[in-house]
Amino acid sequence: MAKGDFRLCDVVLDETIGRSTPDVEHERAVAIFDLIEENTFEPVGHPGGPYRLLLSLVDSKLVFSIKTEDDEAVATHILSLTPFRRIIKDYFMICESYYEAIRSSTPSQIEAIDMGRRGIHNEGSQTLMDRLSGKIKLDFDTARRLFTLVCVLYWRG
Repeated sequence: MAKGDFRLCDVVLDETIGRSTPDVEHERAVAIFDLIEENTFEPVGHPGGPYRLLLSLVDSKLVFSIKTEDDEAVATHILSLTPFRRIIKDYFMICESYYEAIRSSTPSQIEAIDMGRRGIHNEGSQTLMDRLSGKIKLDFDTARRLFTLVCVLYWRG
């Protein structure tokens, strides 16, 4: 089976996620574009895709509905977002510091804040990989892109 079979070809946010400001909608579109552009996505036990991913929110849980490109149901996984709350909150706080630093701080201060921002992002990405372990195989870069999308779902602009 070709390596390209284990990838996402489409990501859709359903109506449970709701719409937001134009800035937030733009960030969501960019996050989805980046995720689709380059990813490794392998539902455990499935022979191959490519896959469509429908994301929805039900009772504060993120629902991954996975289908093949031809709309054949593959799996549904429900992910509690509780383990991500602190990480996402910390991530947004450090992003605010980063954007503020860009306006008024030295390059070394900006770099230090950016290293912290990347560290928290990596922590969230690893947590996502851990939570999906045994269900969906992701490489770290795909987990990073998917974590970015999860963050943008919470961003209010």
